[in-house]
Amino acid sequence: MSDTKVIDGKQIAADLRLETKDRVTDFQSKYNKVPTLAVVLVGEDPASQVYVNTKTKMAKEIGMDVEDHFLEKTVTEKELLSLIDQLNKNEKVNGILVQLPLPEHMDSRLIIDAIDPIKDADGFHAINVGRNSIGGDLLKKTFTPCTPLGCYLMLKKVVPDLKGMHAVIIGRSNIVGKPMAQLLLEESCTVTIVHSKTKDIEDMVKQADIVVAAVGRPNMVKSNWVKDGAIVIDVGINRIDHPDKPGKTKLVGDVDYDDVFNVASAITPVPGGVGPMTIACLLKNTVDAAFRQQD
Repeated sequence: MSDTKVIDGKQIAADLRLETKDRVTDFQSKYNKVPTLAVVLVGEDPASQVYVNTKTKMAKEIGMDVEDHFLEKTVTEKELLSLIDQLNKNEKVNGILVQLPLPEHMDSRLIIDAIDPIKDADGFHAINVGRNSIGGDLLKKTFTPCTPLGCYLMLKKVVPDLKGMHAVIIGRSNIVGKPMAQLLLEESCTVTIVHSKTKDIEDMVKQADIVVAAVGRPNMVKSNWVKDGAIVIDVGINRIDHPDKPGKTKLVGDVDYDDVFNVASAITPVPGGVGPMTIACLLKNTVDAAFRQQD
């Protein structure tokens, strides 16, 4: 399709941050305090450090406060749980983010579920997961994981009414695949989840009006997987050797962008698609949390 639309995640995220900035100003004027996000990073994973620094920078740009807690990789599970307990009890802190992955000696589920659900800015606590699954009025008091929420908001920019569309989600993770399915079910989409054990996966994806690829395999989705006019959301971020520059690397998604571009009606680029939306949604969740805690 020659009129394929590039879904500009950078611009949509910038607009969402501006909306969130206005809500920060409103919160300050109403309650005479600033929404505050506490970020906990364990160890020195370079990718996590870059990500945390970007979150902190963008939060401060819209007037939020950020408390960064950098812990050694050798910190014990008990010590981390103690810090989370302190943050839960700290009335100044509205949102808590524990950056994943955690070191192997820690139980990630135990750590995430120690966060007070009303401060769970990432939306990973079991109570928030359950509320997302039930949907309906419970969505007014839940937090949705940031990446699927960002995907959902981008989709709504392209097609405001998603009712009746068939969405195929590639990947069944708790971080993206499962919550993405719940969001689209709530919009009255027909939802199929495919994964590494799915038979005839290409044929299944080919049926989709909406494809959400979140599997972590570079350039996996080709044009012959995608039907004409489908909307393609690429969650993957993979670093591969640069084909034209020996010794260099480049970022690509789970979708072969150049191959799929002329088949899709709309597609997210990598980088510049889902990534910026994830951070913007984290800030939104934190400000939502601040208002809910006051109310």
